[in-house]
Amino acid sequence: MDTFEEAYESYKQQATPQANKQIGNDKEEIVAVRKNDEDNIIAIKTSTGRELDYPTALSEAKAGALANVDVFHKYGRDILRSEPDGIKENNLDELPDF
Repeated sequence: MDTFEEAYESYKQQATPQANKQIGNDKEEIVAVRKNDEDNIIAIKTSTGRELDYPTALSEAKAGALANVDVFHKYGRDILRSEPDGIKENNLDELPDF
């Protein structure tokens, strides 16, 4: 194992054991979004039919309750985004409206 791989393995170990587990069936997926007139996502709908406002969706994503999304900090605030997987169709901006 070279030094780059060692550094990455060390980095992965910084996450909690729960975060290192694969996605379980207990996580909801985002299946639809609601946008405002400026095309910003203001709410999400989950695979169980729950409709969450954006701040609640952020909180649930941070807690690990939503599958396939990340929260990152940009522009001085937290932002919800799809996990990058190279599939355009499952990006939050591409999901159907509700």
